[in-house]
Amino acid sequence: MALKYSTYREGDIAINLGIANFQPLDVMVTGVTGAGKSTTLNTFFQKEIAKVGTGVDPETMELDAYSLNNVIRFWDTPGLGDGLRADQIHSEKIVDLLYKTYTLDEQQHGFIDLVLIIIEGANRDMGTTYKLLNEVIVPNIQRDRILIAINQADVAMKGRHWLTAENKPDAKLKAFLEEQAVSIQKRVLEATGVEVVKPVYYSAEYNYNVNLLFDLIIDNMPRERRKLFL
Repeated sequence: MALKYSTYREGDIAINLGIANFQPLDVMVTGVTGAGKSTTLNTFFQKEIAKVGTGVDPETMELDAYSLNNVIRFWDTPGLGDGLRADQIHSEKIVDLLYKTYTLDEQQHGFIDLVLIIIEGANRDMGTTYKLLNEVIVPNIQRDRILIAINQADVAMKGRHWLTAENKPDAKLKAFLEEQAVSIQKRVLEATGVEVVKPVYYSAEYNYNVNLLFDLIIDNMPRERRKLFL
């Protein structure tokens, strides 16, 4: 039976938000085009809330927010990798969202609490991912609020060693994915100077390890409101 993420680890989330003294937790989901952001969100919600693989005019692409429950809200963003002009427009929208603020006790706080960057399992466009990190994300939010996850674990070895009947990787693919997670953690540090938590790997399409992705978010929730990063 599939986990119901709208009630997953509710107690832990409530404790963390109580410490942080804000609600809800706002998580920006971003990454390169084709990494599976929309599929991931649909898996969280267990229904289609975000269109998968639908062509849109980047000029009119909007940032959509989806509340999973009263305590977590996800923001879907356009992917990078669609050309220079489209990437510029998408980057500006992402930065604008990162600088969206609210005022409490005469102090401004950043609206987005965490950024989740999704990388495709085949690692076909890491250059764009590093560009997204270096030029868009890192300059505009605190580094300890950046998380990375690897989607599409089922095609990480071009579809080989994925046990379709059991809906999981075999030992060889699992070892490869573990190595990949450690490698990406090191490569991100080398390319961007950001020391991220070890990425989790999962497959949104097959609902494999998605609970670990949710754990990554919950276990790294901030314990205070986000100060505006200037």
